[in-house]
Formats: sequence, C-alpha cells, structure tokens
Amino acid sequence: EVQLVESGGGLVQAGGSLRLSCAASGFTFDDYAIGWFRQAPGKEREGVSCISRSDGSTYYRDSVKGRFTISSDNAKNTVYLQMNSLKPEDTAVYYCAAGELVSFRATDFGSWGQGTQVTVSS
Repeated sequence: EVQLVESGGGLVQAGGSLRLSCAASGFTFDDYAIGWFRQAPGKEREGVSCISRSDGSTYYRDSVKGRFTISSDNAKNTVYLQMNSLKPEDTAVYYCAAGELVSFRATDFGSWGQGTQVTVSS
C-alpha cells in the first residue's frame, strides 16, 4: 500500500522557519518524483517544490525560491521541505505527493499524504 505521511507543520511568526517531512512507504521511492503542494482556504492547490528522485534535480515556484529547500534522505525514504523566512502568505495546508513526472500540476501526482497545517502569523 502506497502511503505518504507529512509532519512538521505548526504555527510560526513571520520570518521564522519550519521543516516539513514526508515519509513514504509501499513503493520504490527511487523511481518517483516527490512534490510539495499547498492549499490555502478558498484557493486552488498549487505546487511549491518538486524533487526528481532519479537525478536529484530540484524545482521551486518563484515565490519560494531562495527561502525553501527540498531534499531527500534515501535511507529513510523521506523528503523534506525546509522553509525559511516564512511569510503570512505561506499559510496553507501542505501536502506531499508522489508521481512519475517532475511537475507542479497536482493532476500529475497519484498518491497524496493527508496534509499538515502551516500557519504564519504577522
């Protein structure tokens, strides 16, 4: 059974940091791209960052470049999203997802975690 479990969300002041974790099981991690998405109330789910597990290439949406870093620990089958210099507009539920393609489109990812809330206060 494919399973993705996020953790690490919470409440932080603007300018603070959080590290999200996505623990994967039930599939061969090496063959998939792992993406982080977020969804704020009343807004569509948007891609934040993605990592290619085949060659480790990383991708970011423009609004988080220089602030967020995606990484993976192969031994732990876990992908991380380090989020620094957080802004109130980063407030959302953050999801990790597994898919066959590096993409920022949610429809390209077939397996999803349950999400973790990130709230950034001003």
